[in-house]
Amino acid sequence: MKAYVAKKVLSLPLIIFGVSIIVFIAIRALPGDPARLMAGPEAPQEAVDNMRIRLGLDQPLPLQYVKFAAEALHGNLGMSLQSQRPVITEISERLPYTLSLAVLAYLLAIAIGVPAGMTGAIYRQRIPDQVVMVLTIAGASIANFWLALLAMNYFAVQLGWLPLLGADSWRNYIMPTVTLAILPMAMIARMTRSSMLDVLSQDYIRTAKAKGLSARSIHWKHALRNALIPIVTIVALNFGSLIGGAVVTESVFNWPGIGRLLVDSVRYRDYPVIQGVTLVAVTGVVLMNLVGEILIGLLNPKIRFD
Repeated sequence: MKAYVAKKVLSLPLIIFGVSIIVFIAIRALPGDPARLMAGPEAPQEAVDNMRIRLGLDQPLPLQYVKFAAEALHGNLGMSLQSQRPVITEISERLPYTLSLAVLAYLLAIAIGVPAGMTGAIYRQRIPDQVVMVLTIAGASIANFWLALLAMNYFAVQLGWLPLLGADSWRNYIMPTVTLAILPMAMIARMTRSSMLDVLSQDYIRTAKAKGLSARSIHWKHALRNALIPIVTIVALNFGSLIGGAVVTESVFNWPGIGRLLVDSVRYRDYPVIQGVTLVAVTGVVLMNLVGEILIGLLNPKIRFD
């Protein structure tokens, strides 16, 4: 198992290195000139050229990347072109808000998605299963921003039950958390149902029933345990979509997280912040996938030695 974990951990730097190159090039391909934006729309070309030199945008792209990577290794992601503050400071101030929202949304998605999927599998082709399938299809189809606007209009504007914007109290977490949890909840429920259906058709489940074990013991102790690998996989892989959903959710609810920071940075062509936020988000996704692979290795010993 140690060799398996070491192999996965050692692959992390290569993955992050490759992703950083892709992110760096993709950001440089965005329309707009940050030097022109910083110098001002009425600035003469000479001022724009001087600003481009100051920002290092006059250098060849490979050299720009080498400098960026060297600084990033020392924890320096550059200065924000908009606020003139260190990018790492901007991210560190907002990251706790995004992490708390993402963790709550994921816990909610797992807490509801797994039992819902199990219910659908246990009552296959009956009313509970049909209800679960309809809700999961709806949850996977509804756009985050539309659901967020609908929730704001109904629960905040019309009923006045919840605060509309901001992150001042625990009540501010309710609508963004539920909105962000809908998609992973639907995906987890569908995968749990599919995996449970496969396990419930196995011979050892029929043997357990013949021995007189209770339905609760069969479903939770035997069936769910053996159905966990696909569920853990989908939970790990959905972290990326959760981060993507956080960008939209934070923008709609005016949530002070890195998703909203990213949207604002794209609007102002703030290259250093876009690079920093994207790199942090991608690193989080890669780490989450690593945790998922390690958990799968623990659940299935055969995978450890592949």
